[in-house]
Amino acid sequence: MPQQSPSSLAITAQVVSIVLFTFIGYLNIGIPLAVLPGYVHNQLGFSAVIAGLVISVQYLATLLSRPTASRIIDNLGSKKAVMWGLAGCGLSGVFMLACYVLTPWPWLSLMCLLVGRLVLGSAESLVGSGSISWAIGRVGADNTAKVISWNGIASYGALAVGAPLGVWMVGKLGLWSMGVSIILLGVIGLLIAWPKRAAPVVSGVRLPFMQVLGKVFAHGSGLALGAIGFGTIATFITLYYASRSWPDAALTLSLFGASFICARLLFGNMINRLGGFRVAIVCLSVETVGLLMLWLAPDAHTALAGAALSGFGFSLVFPALGVEAVNQVSAANRGAAVGAYSLFIDLSLGITGPLVGAVAAGFGFASMFLFAAGAAACGLMLSVYLYRQKASRGKPAPTR
Repeated sequence: MPQQSPSSLAITAQVVSIVLFTFIGYLNIGIPLAVLPGYVHNQLGFSAVIAGLVISVQYLATLLSRPTASRIIDNLGSKKAVMWGLAGCGLSGVFMLACYVLTPWPWLSLMCLLVGRLVLGSAESLVGSGSISWAIGRVGADNTAKVISWNGIASYGALAVGAPLGVWMVGKLGLWSMGVSIILLGVIGLLIAWPKRAAPVVSGVRLPFMQVLGKVFAHGSGLALGAIGFGTIATFITLYYASRSWPDAALTLSLFGASFICARLLFGNMINRLGGFRVAIVCLSVETVGLLMLWLAPDAHTALAGAALSGFGFSLVFPALGVEAVNQVSAANRGAAVGAYSLFIDLSLGITGPLVGAVAAGFGFASMFLFAAGAAACGLMLSVYLYRQKASRGKPAPTR
């Protein structure tokens, strides 16, 4: 990788210092992720459907709270939004502790858990979108691609660390340790954020959220189509491997994540050089090929390569189309644009489970990846269309 100039390194350091809060927020999401379904099903005695609901209700809360979070970011400031989100993360830990104490009364324990998940989902929309807006406000709109890339590394990295950490803590210490750790992480995040300089609140006309949503709808749709592949691999790769009697399904997830992060670190600057649409076109093409490899894989090694290629391809789709989406509105509506655009990945990951599960039930596990490849190919065609539309308006992608 070419040596960065000191100014570029300084900008990166500023960005990382802000997206650190995304890492803390998503660590709170990752820690209970692999533990709660088993707790709800085995300890509390509820069905697998209820166990799945406990996980999905958080994504629903994130989805529904995006408009409110966007208004808070644009009107009150991104720093304040992040701090409120971190406080919400800590509060969700309090509900998790209450859930542990109420274990002898399963329905009360479940209610506490669901309320805590709703709080955590709302906090996620504040921390995730707020960190992006805060960092852009600090380093300038020219570095939007860098901010979104590092924010993605922080979120996916936190989930990758949090899930095994949660399993380890509960195995060694018990469920109470998750509640305590989440509270402590919220407090630590607030202590770090408190002295940091806020980004200025940009004045200007605030567009209604639905109007902003309309402006980024096409870009978000491309993201949602590409995210189906990610959701399919994350949710069903272990079942796919089991159906083929292949070992090391966990290695596939690790390699997918490693490829994802490496692509962002190595090629994130390509968005500024080539333009968001061009990068999205290349990335969605690579992701489609990787998903087709998974569909046709004759052995575990080919599937492993397909997962790595899919992670590499999907990596830059979010920041590439995100740069183009944010450019559709004025700086005064940046928070709303980030929130509206991010809503599409929440929606995509929320529907991927039941939708792709139905495909697998009807046509077999391999067919899931053909379906996901078709979705990525549709995202590719949409990106080509948007790129041509932009070029026809006399605004070709930058080539500096």
